[in-house]
Amino acid sequence: MARVDCASKVNIDLCNRFSVDHYPFLLWGPPTKFASAKWDSKQENSEIKLIDDGRTAERLLKWINNQMKSSFSLEDKKYENENMLPKNASDPEQIVQAIYDVEEATSHALQIILEHKMIKPKNRDALIRFLQILVAHHPSKRCRRGSAELLINFDDHWPSNLSLSSQEGSRLLESVAEENHWICGKEVPRGYWLFCRGSKSETRGFSCGLWVLMHSLTVRIGDGESQSTFTSICDFIHNFFICEECRKHFYEMCSSVSAPFKSARELSLWLWSTHNKVNVRLMKEEKDLGTGDPSFPKVTWPPNQLCPSCYRSSKITDGAVDWNEDEVYQFLVNYYGKKFVSSYKETYMESLQQEKKIVSEDSSTSNAASVPIGAALGVAIASCTFGALACFWRAQQKNRKQRKNWN
Repeated sequence: MARVDCASKVNIDLCNRFSVDHYPFLLWGPPTKFASAKWDSKQENSEIKLIDDGRTAERLLKWINNQMKSSFSLEDKKYENENMLPKNASDPEQIVQAIYDVEEATSHALQIILEHKMIKPKNRDALIRFLQILVAHHPSKRCRRGSAELLINFDDHWPSNLSLSSQEGSRLLESVAEENHWICGKEVPRGYWLFCRGSKSETRGFSCGLWVLMHSLTVRIGDGESQSTFTSICDFIHNFFICEECRKHFYEMCSSVSAPFKSARELSLWLWSTHNKVNVRLMKEEKDLGTGDPSFPKVTWPPNQLCPSCYRSSKITDGAVDWNEDEVYQFLVNYYGKKFVSSYKETYMESLQQEKKIVSEDSSTSNAASVPIGAALGVAIASCTFGALACFWRAQQKNRKQRKNWN
Protein backbone atom coordinates (compact mmCIF):
# COMPACT_ATOMS: atom_id res chain seq x y z
CA MET A 1 0.00 0.00 0.00
CA ALA A 2 1.28 3.46 -0.86
CA ARG A 3 0.07 7.03 -0.47
CA VAL A 4 1.02 9.80 -2.89
CA ASP A 5 0.65 13.56 -2.38
CA CYS A 6 -0.22 14.94 -5.81
CA ALA A 7 0.18 18.52 -4.56
CA SER A 8 3.93 17.96 -4.33
CA LYS A 9 5.90 18.89 -7.44
CA VAL A 10 8.01 15.76 -7.22
CA ASN A 11 4.86 13.61 -7.77
CA ILE A 12 3.32 15.53 -10.70
CA ASP A 13 4.52 13.11 -13.41
CA LEU A 14 3.40 10.08 -11.40
CA CYS A 15 -0.05 11.52 -10.74
CA ASN A 16 -0.47 12.51 -14.40
CA ARG A 17 0.48 8.99 -15.45
CA PHE A 18 -2.46 7.63 -13.48
CA SER A 19 -4.83 10.49 -14.41
CA VAL A 20 -5.48 11.59 -10.82
CA ASP A 21 -8.16 14.27 -11.01
CA HIS A 22 -9.90 14.26 -7.61
CA TYR A 23 -9.50 13.38 -3.95
CA PRO A 24 -9.63 10.77 -2.57
CA PHE A 25 -8.48 8.87 -5.67
CA LEU A 26 -8.02 5.19 -4.79
CA LEU A 27 -6.58 2.53 -7.10
CA TRP A 28 -6.41 -1.22 -6.52
CA GLY A 29 -4.07 -3.67 -8.23
CA PRO A 30 -0.85 -5.71 -8.09
CA PRO A 31 2.22 -3.70 -7.02
CA THR A 32 4.13 -4.70 -10.15
CA LYS A 33 1.46 -3.14 -12.38
CA PHE A 34 1.77 0.20 -10.61
CA ALA A 35 5.52 0.16 -11.19
CA SER A 36 5.44 -0.71 -14.88
CA ALA A 37 2.15 0.41 -16.42
CA LYS A 38 -0.01 3.45 -17.00
CA TRP A 39 -3.65 3.41 -16.00
CA ASP A 40 -6.52 4.44 -18.20
CA SER A 41 -10.08 4.54 -16.89
CA LYS A 42 -11.34 3.56 -20.36
CA GLN A 43 -9.18 0.44 -20.51
CA GLU A 44 -11.53 -2.48 -19.85
CA ASN A 45 -9.07 -5.26 -19.05
CA SER A 46 -6.69 -3.31 -16.83
CA GLU A 47 -5.49 -5.11 -13.72
CA ILE A 48 -5.56 -1.75 -11.92
CA LYS A 49 -9.05 -0.79 -10.84
CA LEU A 50 -10.51 2.46 -9.57
CA ILE A 51 -12.12 2.12 -6.13
CA ASP A 52 -15.38 3.94 -6.62
CA ASP A 53 -16.78 3.47 -3.10
CA GLY A 54 -14.14 4.57 -0.61
CA ARG A 55 -15.71 7.56 1.08
CA THR A 56 -15.95 5.85 4.47
CA ALA A 57 -13.95 3.10 6.15
CA GLU A 58 -16.95 0.77 6.15
CA ARG A 59 -17.64 1.20 2.43
CA LEU A 60 -13.98 0.89 1.52
CA LEU A 61 -13.64 -2.33 3.52
CA LYS A 62 -16.79 -3.72 1.88
CA TRP A 63 -15.32 -2.99 -1.54
CA ILE A 64 -12.04 -4.73 -0.61
CA ASN A 65 -13.92 -7.73 0.80
CA ASN A 66 -15.76 -8.06 -2.52
CA GLN A 67 -12.49 -8.07 -4.42
CA MET A 68 -10.77 -10.56 -2.12
CA LYS A 69 -13.83 -12.70 -1.35
CA SER A 70 -13.06 -12.07 2.32
CA SER A 71 -15.09 -11.08 5.36
CA PHE A 72 -12.92 -8.71 7.39
CA SER A 73 -14.62 -6.24 9.73
CA LEU A 74 -13.46 -3.05 11.43
CA GLU A 75 -13.81 -4.82 14.79
CA ASP A 76 -11.23 -7.49 13.96
CA LYS A 77 -8.75 -7.78 16.82
CA LYS A 78 -5.79 -8.27 14.49
CA TYR A 79 -4.04 -4.92 14.33
CA GLU A 80 -3.98 -3.59 10.80
CA ASN A 81 -0.27 -2.69 10.87
CA GLU A 82 0.96 -5.80 12.62
CA ASN A 83 3.66 -6.32 10.01
CA MET A 84 5.24 -3.03 11.12
CA LEU A 85 5.69 -4.08 14.74
CA PRO A 86 9.26 -4.01 16.08
CA LYS A 87 10.65 -7.45 15.33
CA ASN A 88 12.74 -7.59 18.50
CA ALA A 89 11.99 -5.16 21.32
CA SER A 90 15.26 -6.14 23.02
CA ASP A 91 17.31 -5.00 20.02
CA PRO A 92 19.02 -1.75 21.12
CA GLU A 93 18.92 -0.46 17.54
CA GLN A 94 15.10 -0.34 17.68
CA ILE A 95 15.27 2.85 19.74
CA VAL A 96 16.44 4.87 16.73
CA GLN A 97 12.86 4.73 15.42
CA ALA A 98 11.55 6.35 18.59
CA ILE A 99 12.56 9.85 17.50
CA TYR A 100 9.50 9.86 15.25
CA ASP A 101 7.29 8.68 18.11
CA VAL A 102 8.65 11.41 20.39
CA GLU A 103 7.64 13.95 17.75
CA GLU A 104 4.24 12.30 17.42
CA ALA A 105 3.73 12.31 21.22
CA THR A 106 4.73 15.98 21.48
CA SER A 107 2.27 16.96 18.76
CA HIS A 108 -0.46 14.76 20.24
CA ALA A 109 0.01 16.27 23.71
CA LEU A 110 -0.46 19.80 22.36
CA GLN A 111 -3.48 18.68 20.35
CA ILE A 112 -5.12 17.27 23.50
CA ILE A 113 -4.39 20.48 25.42
CA LEU A 114 -5.98 22.63 22.69
CA GLU A 115 -8.97 20.40 22.00
CA HIS A 116 -9.88 20.15 25.68
CA LYS A 117 -9.17 23.85 26.33
CA MET A 118 -6.92 22.91 29.24
CA ILE A 119 -4.86 26.11 29.41
CA LYS A 120 -6.10 28.24 32.28
CA PRO A 121 -4.66 31.20 34.18
CA LYS A 122 -3.63 28.95 37.07
CA ASN A 123 -1.70 26.43 34.95
CA ARG A 124 -0.35 28.49 32.03
CA ASP A 125 2.99 28.96 33.82
CA ALA A 126 3.38 25.19 34.09
CA LEU A 127 3.02 24.87 30.32
CA ILE A 128 5.47 27.73 29.74
CA ARG A 129 8.10 26.03 31.91
CA PHE A 130 7.64 22.73 30.09
CA LEU A 131 7.95 24.44 26.70
CA GLN A 132 11.18 26.03 27.92
CA ILE A 133 12.55 22.55 28.62
CA LEU A 134 11.48 21.38 25.14
CA VAL A 135 13.13 24.37 23.46
CA ALA A 136 16.45 23.58 25.11
CA HIS A 137 16.48 19.78 25.22
CA HIS A 138 13.90 18.12 22.95
CA PRO A 139 15.74 15.48 20.88
CA SER A 140 14.03 16.69 17.67
CA LYS A 141 15.30 19.88 16.04
CA ARG A 142 11.93 20.69 14.51
CA CYS A 143 10.17 20.23 17.85
CA ARG A 144 12.67 22.59 19.49
CA ARG A 145 11.97 25.16 16.81
CA GLY A 146 8.18 24.77 17.02
CA SER A 147 8.23 24.97 20.81
CA ALA A 148 10.26 28.17 20.60
CA GLU A 149 7.78 29.76 18.20
CA LEU A 150 4.86 28.77 20.40
CA LEU A 151 6.62 30.08 23.50
CA ILE A 152 7.49 33.43 21.94
CA ASN A 153 3.86 33.99 20.90
CA PHE A 154 2.39 32.49 24.06
CA ASP A 155 0.98 35.73 25.51
CA ASP A 156 -0.73 36.53 22.22
CA HIS A 157 -2.69 33.28 22.44
CA TRP A 158 -3.13 32.99 26.20
CA PRO A 159 -2.81 36.34 28.01
CA SER A 160 -2.10 36.04 31.71
CA ASN A 161 -5.31 37.97 32.52
CA LEU A 162 -7.49 35.79 30.29
CA SER A 163 -10.81 34.92 31.91
CA LEU A 164 -12.15 31.64 30.57
CA SER A 165 -15.59 32.52 31.77
CA SER A 166 -15.74 35.57 29.54
CA GLN A 167 -17.08 35.48 26.01
CA GLU A 168 -13.88 37.03 24.71
CA GLY A 169 -11.78 34.35 26.40
CA SER A 170 -13.87 31.54 24.95
CA ARG A 171 -13.59 32.97 21.44
CA LEU A 172 -9.83 33.28 21.78
CA LEU A 173 -9.43 29.67 22.91
CA GLU A 174 -11.62 28.47 20.05
CA SER A 175 -9.61 30.40 17.48
CA VAL A 176 -6.34 29.02 18.84
CA ALA A 177 -7.68 25.47 18.80
CA GLU A 178 -8.73 25.86 15.17
CA GLU A 179 -5.31 27.12 14.07
CA ASN A 180 -2.67 24.62 13.00
CA HIS A 181 0.10 24.77 15.60
CA TRP A 182 2.72 22.57 14.01
CA ILE A 183 4.87 22.19 17.10
CA CYS A 184 7.07 19.61 15.34
CA GLY A 185 6.59 20.69 11.73
CA LYS A 186 3.81 20.25 9.22
CA GLU A 187 4.70 16.57 8.73
CA VAL A 188 3.66 15.81 12.32
CA PRO A 189 1.31 14.34 13.41
CA ARG A 190 1.65 11.47 10.97
CA GLY A 191 -1.04 9.32 12.55
CA TYR A 192 1.03 6.23 13.30
CA TRP A 193 3.73 4.91 15.66
CA LEU A 194 6.96 3.07 14.94
CA PHE A 195 8.95 2.09 18.05
CA CYS A 196 5.84 2.57 20.21
CA ARG A 197 3.47 0.62 17.98
CA GLY A 198 1.46 -1.96 19.90
CA SER A 199 -0.01 -5.19 18.60
CA LYS A 200 -3.42 -3.71 19.41
CA SER A 201 -4.59 -0.22 18.50
CA GLU A 202 -5.35 0.69 22.11
CA THR A 203 -1.95 -0.27 23.58
CA ARG A 204 1.35 1.63 23.80
CA GLY A 205 1.31 4.57 21.38
CA PHE A 206 1.01 7.97 23.09
CA SER A 207 1.92 6.87 26.63
CA CYS A 208 5.02 5.09 25.33
CA GLY A 209 6.05 8.13 23.29
CA LEU A 210 5.60 10.42 26.28
CA TRP A 211 7.75 8.19 28.50
CA VAL A 212 10.51 8.14 25.87
CA LEU A 213 10.32 11.94 25.65
CA MET A 214 10.69 12.37 29.41
CA HIS A 215 13.62 9.93 29.56
CA SER A 216 15.34 11.71 26.68
CA LEU A 217 14.94 15.09 28.41
CA THR A 218 16.51 13.91 31.68
CA VAL A 219 19.69 12.68 29.96
CA ARG A 220 20.15 15.96 28.03
CA ILE A 221 19.94 18.51 30.84
CA GLY A 222 22.80 19.94 32.86
CA ASP A 223 23.19 19.22 36.56
CA GLY A 224 21.99 22.71 37.46
CA GLU A 225 18.70 22.12 35.61
CA SER A 226 17.80 18.86 37.35
CA GLN A 227 15.41 20.23 39.98
CA SER A 228 13.65 22.68 37.63
CA THR A 229 13.25 19.94 35.01
CA PHE A 230 11.79 17.62 37.64
CA THR A 231 9.28 20.28 38.68
CA SER A 232 8.38 21.07 35.07
CA ILE A 233 7.74 17.42 34.18
CA CYS A 234 5.67 16.80 37.32
CA ASP A 235 3.59 19.95 36.84
CA PHE A 236 3.03 19.20 33.17
CA ILE A 237 1.71 15.69 33.88
CA HIS A 238 -0.36 16.95 36.79
CA ASN A 239 -2.02 19.71 34.75
CA PHE A 240 -2.22 18.35 31.22
CA PHE A 241 -2.19 14.53 31.16
CA ILE A 242 -5.72 13.46 30.30
CA CYS A 243 -5.76 10.14 32.21
CA GLU A 244 -6.93 11.14 35.70
CA GLU A 245 -5.77 7.96 37.43
CA CYS A 246 -2.35 8.08 35.75
CA ARG A 247 -2.01 11.77 36.60
CA LYS A 248 -2.82 11.10 40.24
CA HIS A 249 -0.36 8.22 40.59
CA PHE A 250 2.46 10.13 38.90
CA TYR A 251 1.97 13.23 41.02
CA GLU A 252 1.94 11.13 44.20
CA MET A 253 5.37 9.79 43.22
CA CYS A 254 6.53 13.35 42.51
CA SER A 255 5.27 14.50 45.90
CA SER A 256 7.15 11.71 47.67
CA VAL A 257 10.51 13.22 46.69
CA SER A 258 11.86 14.90 49.83
CA ALA A 259 15.20 16.40 48.74
CA PRO A 260 15.97 18.56 45.68
CA PHE A 261 17.82 16.90 42.82
CA LYS A 262 21.42 18.00 42.49
CA SER A 263 22.41 16.28 39.25
CA ALA A 264 21.05 14.98 35.97
CA ARG A 265 22.11 11.50 37.11
CA GLU A 266 19.83 11.66 40.15
CA LEU A 267 16.86 12.81 38.06
CA SER A 268 17.44 10.24 35.31
CA LEU A 269 17.59 7.41 37.84
CA TRP A 270 14.50 8.70 39.66
CA LEU A 271 12.47 8.73 36.43
CA TRP A 272 13.78 5.28 35.52
CA SER A 273 12.82 3.94 38.96
CA THR A 274 9.41 5.65 38.74
CA HIS A 275 8.78 4.11 35.34
CA ASN A 276 9.57 0.66 36.73
CA LYS A 277 7.16 1.21 39.64
CA VAL A 278 4.43 2.11 37.15
CA ASN A 279 5.22 -1.03 35.14
CA VAL A 280 4.98 -3.20 38.25
CA ARG A 281 1.59 -1.73 39.12
CA LEU A 282 0.33 -2.16 35.54
CA MET A 283 1.60 -5.75 35.40
CA LYS A 284 -0.86 -6.66 38.15
CA GLU A 285 -3.74 -4.67 36.65
CA GLU A 286 -3.24 -6.06 33.16
CA LYS A 287 -3.05 -9.60 34.49
CA ASP A 288 -6.29 -9.19 36.46
CA LEU A 289 -8.20 -7.38 33.70
CA GLY A 290 -6.62 -8.96 30.64
CA THR A 291 -5.91 -5.54 29.12
CA GLY A 292 -2.20 -5.97 28.42
CA ASP A 293 -0.50 -6.20 25.06
CA PRO A 294 0.52 -9.85 24.55
CA SER A 295 3.37 -8.82 22.25
CA PHE A 296 4.67 -6.21 24.70
CA PRO A 297 4.01 -7.32 28.29
CA LYS A 298 5.16 -4.95 31.03
CA VAL A 299 8.60 -5.91 32.34
CA THR A 300 11.23 -4.70 34.78
CA TRP A 301 13.32 -2.42 32.65
CA PRO A 302 15.84 -2.54 31.10
CA PRO A 303 15.70 -6.30 30.51
CA ASN A 304 18.88 -8.31 30.82
CA GLN A 305 19.10 -8.62 27.02
CA LEU A 306 19.44 -4.86 26.67
CA CYS A 307 21.77 -4.22 29.60
CA PRO A 308 23.30 -7.28 31.29
CA SER A 309 25.79 -5.06 33.15
CA CYS A 310 22.87 -3.23 34.81
CA TYR A 311 22.25 -6.33 36.95
CA ARG A 312 24.63 -7.11 39.82
CA SER A 313 23.01 -10.52 40.10
CA SER A 314 20.76 -12.51 37.78
CA LYS A 315 18.75 -13.59 40.82
CA ILE A 316 15.57 -11.59 41.52
CA THR A 317 14.25 -11.93 45.08
CA ASP A 318 10.58 -11.07 45.72
CA GLY A 319 10.51 -8.95 42.59
CA ALA A 320 13.51 -6.87 43.75
CA VAL A 321 16.52 -6.47 41.47
CA ASP A 322 20.03 -5.75 42.67
CA TRP A 323 20.77 -2.92 40.22
CA ASN A 324 24.14 -1.47 39.36
CA GLU A 325 22.94 2.14 39.14
CA ASP A 326 26.18 3.42 37.60
CA GLU A 327 25.67 1.04 34.69
CA VAL A 328 21.95 1.86 34.53
CA TYR A 329 22.72 5.57 34.20
CA GLN A 330 25.29 4.98 31.44
CA PHE A 331 22.73 2.84 29.65
CA LEU A 332 20.10 5.58 29.90
CA VAL A 333 22.50 8.22 28.56
CA ASN A 334 23.47 6.04 25.62
CA TYR A 335 19.99 4.67 24.88
CA TYR A 336 18.01 7.92 25.12
CA GLY A 337 20.81 10.31 24.26
CA LYS A 338 23.56 9.25 21.89
CA LYS A 339 21.48 6.95 19.70
CA PHE A 340 18.78 9.60 19.26
CA VAL A 341 21.30 12.28 18.33
CA SER A 342 23.22 10.22 15.78
CA SER A 343 20.18 8.66 14.12
CA TYR A 344 18.25 11.92 13.84
CA LYS A 345 21.25 13.84 12.51
CA GLU A 346 21.61 11.34 9.66
CA THR A 347 17.88 11.37 8.87
CA TYR A 348 17.69 15.15 8.94
CA MET A 349 20.71 15.61 6.66
CA GLU A 350 19.26 13.12 4.19
CA SER A 351 15.95 14.99 4.07
CA LEU A 352 17.73 18.34 3.71
CA GLN A 353 19.79 17.03 0.79
CA GLN A 354 16.63 15.70 -0.83
CA GLU A 355 14.96 19.09 -0.38
CA LYS A 356 17.90 20.82 -2.05
CA LYS A 357 17.72 18.39 -4.95
CA ILE A 358 13.99 18.95 -5.47
CA VAL A 359 14.36 22.72 -5.36
CA SER A 360 17.22 22.71 -7.84
CA GLU A 361 15.30 20.49 -10.25
CA ASP A 362 11.96 22.30 -10.04
CA SER A 363 13.18 25.88 -10.09
CA SER A 364 14.78 27.83 -12.91
CA THR A 365 15.71 30.84 -10.75
CA SER A 366 18.57 31.31 -8.36
CA ASN A 367 16.22 32.60 -5.67
CA ALA A 368 14.90 29.07 -5.07
CA ALA A 369 18.24 28.12 -3.54
CA SER A 370 17.40 30.28 -0.55
CA VAL A 371 14.61 27.91 0.51
CA PRO A 372 16.72 25.05 1.90
CA ILE A 373 19.28 27.53 3.24
CA GLY A 374 16.51 29.37 5.08
CA ALA A 375 15.19 26.10 6.46
CA ALA A 376 18.66 25.14 7.65
CA LEU A 377 19.13 28.52 9.31
CA GLY A 378 15.75 28.18 11.00
CA VAL A 379 16.74 24.85 12.50
CA ALA A 380 20.13 26.21 13.52
CA ILE A 381 18.50 29.15 15.29
CA ALA A 382 16.12 26.80 17.10
CA SER A 383 19.10 24.76 18.29
CA CYS A 384 20.71 27.72 20.11
CA THR A 385 21.01 27.65 23.89
CA PHE A 386 17.91 28.36 25.90
CA GLY A 387 19.57 31.33 27.58
CA ALA A 388 19.39 33.38 24.39
CA LEU A 389 15.75 32.45 23.81
CA ALA A 390 14.81 33.22 27.39
CA CYS A 391 16.29 36.70 27.09
CA PHE A 392 14.39 37.32 23.89
CA TRP A 393 11.18 35.98 25.38
CA ARG A 394 11.50 38.25 28.41
CA ALA A 395 12.15 41.20 26.12
CA GLN A 396 9.00 40.35 24.16
CA GLN A 397 6.92 40.29 27.32
CA LYS A 398 8.43 43.58 28.47
CA ASN A 399 7.67 45.23 25.12
CA ARG A 400 4.07 44.00 25.25
CA LYS A 401 3.61 45.44 28.72
CA GLN A 402 5.06 48.77 27.59
CA ARG A 403 2.71 48.89 24.61
CA LYS A 404 -0.27 48.13 26.85
CA ASN A 405 0.75 50.87 29.29
CA TRP A 406 1.24 53.32 26.42
CA ASN A 407 -2.20 52.53 24.99
